[in-house]
Amino acid sequence: MAKKRLGNQTIQLLNSPVIISTGSIVGPKEGEGPLKDYFDIILKDDLFGEDSWELSESKMIKEVIRMAVGKSDYVLNQVDYIVAGDLLNQLMSTSFAARDLERPFFGVYGACSTMSESMSLAAMIVDGGFSDLVVAATSSHFCTAERQFRYPLELGNQRPMTAQWTVTGTGASVISSKGDGPKIKRITTGKVIDKGITDVNNMGPAMAPAAVDTIKSYFDDTKDDIDSFDIIATGDLGIVGGEILLDFINKEGYDISSVYMDCGIEIFDHKKQDTHSGGSGCGCSASVFNGYIYKKLKNKEINKVMLVSTGALMSPTSTLQKQSIPSIAHAVIIEN
Repeated sequence: MAKKRLGNQTIQLLNSPVIISTGSIVGPKEGEGPLKDYFDIILKDDLFGEDSWELSESKMIKEVIRMAVGKSDYVLNQVDYIVAGDLLNQLMSTSFAARDLERPFFGVYGACSTMSESMSLAAMIVDGGFSDLVVAATSSHFCTAERQFRYPLELGNQRPMTAQWTVTGTGASVISSKGDGPKIKRITTGKVIDKGITDVNNMGPAMAPAAVDTIKSYFDDTKDDIDSFDIIATGDLGIVGGEILLDFINKEGYDISSVYMDCGIEIFDHKKQDTHSGGSGCGCSASVFNGYIYKKLKNKEINKVMLVSTGALMSPTSTLQKQSIPSIAHAVIIEN
């Protein structure tokens, strides 16, 4: 039997699950950014026709799953599992969406790492032969995240320059055992890393060590060539966290600077749009991967990508109790 385990944290998917289609929806601010031409839908306002921001986010993830499946040769009733999550308590947005979609549902929480986490689990389900069709999806919303994790928007609190702007966005990948499209080849599951950062307005430095650990673990486990990648993309380290990542990973002996990008840096023009250190939120890597990166892969403009969605695993409770910010990053390697 061929070996699927590579080293300590990496697995090889021998049956190469295929991402046959994707969908992406973003808010109006994201729709004014540099990647606007790559998203499927740009909302006219943050409410999306709903009575609350939370219901808006739930509608976003419901519609993006329907859209992504609609682009494939399948219908929603053929989807065996939905693996998805968001940032809100009890996965409110995703759970309410799954209620309406009426498909078997695994709700997952990895904070802003959730897109890579959901893709990892969906691909493993397909590779293991337990399903021929699984959807991985993730969402976040600026207004819902600010209300839960920081301060109500009505207070108009000033944000420090290290702060990031939670992306209003969602993305979905339809992962199949057969079909045309980029294939998920390997997965490196992250460990929880905590370097003692306590400032919730400085998330990049909290998450960067987790991204360093996961990327280093992948190359240690596989002996793969950095130059074989067109893109190594972190989820939302932002400007401050991205600089820390490149510095720390270089000290570990891996220079990824020539192929590195951060979804949180790319989705906004931080100077024109006043997003300070860049974008954040699990909808950040979800919308950038399922919009920008996937379309580049599909059009054969790039061939090999490592998506390393990054997540800060704090909660309002842990913040109030003066706890530090544990973080995690999961890597998914996708190739044509």
